[in-house]
Amino acid sequence: MVIKVYIASSSGSTAIKKQQQDVLGFLEANKIEFEEKDIAANEENRKWMRENVPEDSRPASGNPLPPRLFNDSRYLGDYDAFFEARENNAVYAFLGLTAPPGSKEAEALAKQQA
Repeated sequence: MVIKVYIASSSGSTAIKKQQQDVLGFLEANKIEFEEKDIAANEENRKWMRENVPEDSRPASGNPLPPRLFNDSRYLGDYDAFFEARENNAVYAFLGLTAPPGSKEAEALAKQQA
């Protein structure tokens, strides 16, 4: 399983840049392995991301914008979905990964199962 984060290295939007930094920084800080896929520098990445974001997750007009997260080829969500999972201490579940022992998410799961 590989977490893939689709980003745009040369986005003119400060909001998109901040969201991308937020996602990548969180993954790095928590030592979650991921691949960064740049849609600005690689046409194949841009094409793949646009084709693999589900219809119900696309904007009403235009193309889906980064950051977008995938687990291998399974679409996980956009920044808003990631942010919500992070706020709920459920990022590992969102990513389709097992929470490491001692993490807030693992402790919350243990309490639910007790």
